Amino acid sequence: MRSTLRQVSTYERSVQLLMVNQFTINLGFYMLMPYLAAHLSGTLGLAGLTVGLVLGVRNFSQQGMFLVGGALADRFGYKPLIVAGCVLRTVGFATLGLVDSLPALIAASAATGLAGALFNPAVRAYLAADAGERRLEAFALFNVFYQAGILLGPLVGMALTGVDFRVTCLVSAAIFAVLSIVQIRALPARRAADSGSDSAGRASTESVLAQWRSILANRPFLLFSGAMIGSYVMSFQVYLALPLEVRRLGGDGTGGTAATALLFAVSGLSTIVFQTRVTAWCKARMESGQALAWGLVTMGAAFLPLLAASAIPVPDNGVGLWLLAATPPALAALLLALGTMIAYPFEMDTIVRLSGDRLVATHYGLYNTICGIGITLGNLLTGAALDTARAAGLAALPWCVLTTVGLLCAAALYGLHRTGRLAAPVATERPPVKLNHT
Repeated sequence: MRSTLRQVSTYERSVQLLMVNQFTINLGFYMLMPYLAAHLSGTLGLAGLTVGLVLGVRNFSQQGMFLVGGALADRFGYKPLIVAGCVLRTVGFATLGLVDSLPALIAASAATGLAGALFNPAVRAYLAADAGERRLEAFALFNVFYQAGILLGPLVGMALTGVDFRVTCLVSAAIFAVLSIVQIRALPARRAADSGSDSAGRASTESVLAQWRSILANRPFLLFSGAMIGSYVMSFQVYLALPLEVRRLGGDGTGGTAATALLFAVSGLSTIVFQTRVTAWCKARMESGQALAWGLVTMGAAFLPLLAASAIPVPDNGVGLWLLAATPPALAALLLALGTMIAYPFEMDTIVRLSGDRLVATHYGLYNTICGIGITLGNLLTGAALDTARAAGLAALPWCVLTTVGLLCAAALYGLHRTGRLAAPVATERPPVKLNHT
């Protein structure tokens, strides 16, 4: 961890602040969101359908507005969108803890989702711009801070929710309020045009629709975005398929809870400890497209321990049952984390490269929207595979499907790499502008 902090200290102050900001954003978010459903259904007594509506509004408002948030960041600058997102999440989280009417809850949930759509593309574009030639390593460090917030947030939230969920909401809101103030005072203003690119400088003179059309015409970027959907579908199984498998075998008691907690501990801690080393090793030995393909191969292989375990007779009880419930999912979580460690920095770097350093935040916004839609569809299909597996007694089915997804997406990425579609677009020179002197 000391070497990680030393590496962070070599970057500009703005990059350091963005990393700390992301840790704090995830800390405040994950200390609240895992316990929101229980609050809505338990404390407020809302029906399951209504709880799903409130949570779905948050996800829809975030995924649906990523493109808008990215476009606004490119047009008005990164800092205003980052600050606006944090302020909006302050209001949204405080409201979730103070109201009990359905319209107010829906409005607060929508606000928290919109907040993420505002600051997420802006943060990544800002980081890419200020990290410069070292952006690959910067994104690796960024993922360390990102995962640290995810790991610590639920633990803090558990302690606060034990007192009262409203306390959790207000503390989380206070974190975002402080973060807003810090960014207003300490984060330098940054616009896309500051990169010195002529095309970026022309962004302010183009209409938003013209910008979107130019991005939608970027075929390599769209192909890359589609191929990367599989990585998000697979990594999300830490929250869906793996906990369900643990609960299926280990039950809902203390043993099942401990095995589920082990999934998140393995995933988060391995990233914090090994991310920068994995990135340095891959950078020294692979091209970007190769690293992306190997990352997805590793993620696909993550489900092989579960596939192998499906052939083992399930013990009735005892230590053997707990080990079967905990060990294969924990190995899967570790391999998913390793695959993400391999791919993530190269993934973020490739988006910048395919954008041609133009409208970077908008590209990130569209990328997040495409992957968000893919996650939704992928989770529906994964859920259907899990249900089918249980009904038909085909325990291996979902793991075969997910492994196949990983291999197919890895093959697609390697094909894009071999055909040169992951390379930076060739810049077209513009004729010199003639100046009239008077």
